[in-house]
Amino acid sequence: MGEEKANIAMSELFSGAIFPEGLVPGSLFPILGQRPVGIARLAAEGEEAGEGHLVEYRTMATRSVLNRVESKRVPWMTWGINPYRGCEFGCRYCYARYTHEFLEKRDPELFEREIYIKQHAAWLLRQELKQVRPDEYIALGTATDPYQPIERKAQVTRSLLEVFAEQRGLRLGIVTKSTLIERDIDLLTRIAARNRLTLHLTITTPDAKLARILEPRAPRPDLRFRTVERLRAAGLKVGILCSPLMPGITDTPRALEAMARRAKKAGASFFSSQPLFLKPCSKAVFMRFVREHFPELEKAYEARYGDRAFVSKAYQERVRALVRAVVRKHGLQQRFGEDGPTLVGEAAGADGMGQPVWPMQAELWGEPGHRGHGAGYRDAGSNGARKPPTPAEAGALQPGCEGELW
Repeated sequence: MGEEKANIAMSELFSGAIFPEGLVPGSLFPILGQRPVGIARLAAEGEEAGEGHLVEYRTMATRSVLNRVESKRVPWMTWGINPYRGCEFGCRYCYARYTHEFLEKRDPELFEREIYIKQHAAWLLRQELKQVRPDEYIALGTATDPYQPIERKAQVTRSLLEVFAEQRGLRLGIVTKSTLIERDIDLLTRIAARNRLTLHLTITTPDAKLARILEPRAPRPDLRFRTVERLRAAGLKVGILCSPLMPGITDTPRALEAMARRAKKAGASFFSSQPLFLKPCSKAVFMRFVREHFPELEKAYEARYGDRAFVSKAYQERVRALVRAVVRKHGLQQRFGEDGPTLVGEAAGADGMGQPVWPMQAELWGEPGHRGHGAGYRDAGSNGARKPPTPAEAGALQPGCEGELW
């Protein structure tokens, strides 16, 4: 029924498609006078499907919705599904902007302004699931949010969930920032009853003001925490991804402590976090954000991300240690690899506080003596005021390690 509704919703959305005289869809991508080929051609031939605030929706024919994941960064993930191409949430750090380049769309801003709705996705999924082995992990929402605003009308994600609800023995994960996932609790509980289902709510910060400029069209953090509570109340396994951790902005012990505390209160099944990485396609957008809102960090970002996408190994290790510390302190779990949440260390004591974390860890940005941007960090939760690390936190830094971090 959901698949039928999705098709009806699509037809209603697309019924008003009109092209100016003499302009056919294939001519929307003029490349040296040649018509586009491959996936760019499929995008060019799509029909108009309405518009929102600074965003245009188009249909897109597709040959497959189940794509094999080849990334070495996620070796445990075998398959990825994205019901849409492009994402309206407009997150300043989004690494997936490069996917629009396959459509001959070179402006990274178009990733959030031109959204393509994949056609006949449920039918394709039903055919393609035949090639999936029971031990293979399927991730829904790897390069675009499956619950972005257009899903309310198009219902492509819901149609896919109806297909998954027919299956047994699959391993499925869903990643989203949207509260709209609550709409599908009925299907999610059916899927979880016969499959291994893990839900992930991405919440980068509990600070609503920072979230508004960082993820301009995503739901407020407090609403996302509420969604975690409601999904857990329905008996579903759902954790919080506090990613990406942005150096000097959200990577401080104080910031992670606040996130872990909220995650515990919401009853999250696990808590995980990874450092920011900047692909060339996303660097320009993110650096504009830094220059506008955190100008004192611009030189540090340019120096560290100038010729590479990832932070140093030393910084990555320090972040892992910090995340492990707050996870253990608040009696949370941490999601590792393919098997989902795993308890890290001993559970918290009866008072919920566990073992002391500070001064075991210290600020990861703005270490004393670090050249280039000075000590301290900009705390978005205090209207941008700079706060120096406490003596205990500063003293926890190992001599000589400052240059290896940020």
